Amino acid sequence: MSTSTKPSHMGRKISRIRELKDMKQEALAQAMGTNQQAISIMENSETIEEDKLKEVAKALGVSVEAIKNFSEEGVFNYFNTYYDTKDSTFNSGSHSGNYCTFHPLDKLMESVEENRKLYERLLKSEQDKIEYLEKLLKAK
Repeated sequence: MSTSTKPSHMGRKISRIRELKDMKQEALAQAMGTNQQAISIMENSETIEEDKLKEVAKALGVSVEAIKNFSEEGVFNYFNTYYDTKDSTFNSGSHSGNYCTFHPLDKLMESVEENRKLYERLLKSEQDKIEYLEKLLKAK
């Protein structure tokens, strides 16, 4: 019985990273300038040439090392030990972990400002119409 470890399956690692990034084979193929069938073949391959691995890493937005060192356990360990220091209630589990990266009042004020500008443009348009109609009446 041999104790040597089985080499990691690079194609499966690429497939899992692609899936975790919510990317379809077609999207990866397009990013790499190839077709979906080529991606399928690559994901079924145990080994992948270094140049091709660099292309895949670039298309996936990860490093070559991230692909080579990828493991399911590592992903689960990362998410199970992740702590968000921006929001203490996130860690206590009192909400789903979604939080704003902006202040809601800032967004409200942006909306108010946009509405004010729209109102001013509409008002100006109506004033221009009135001026035009008054000119037409004076011309008669």
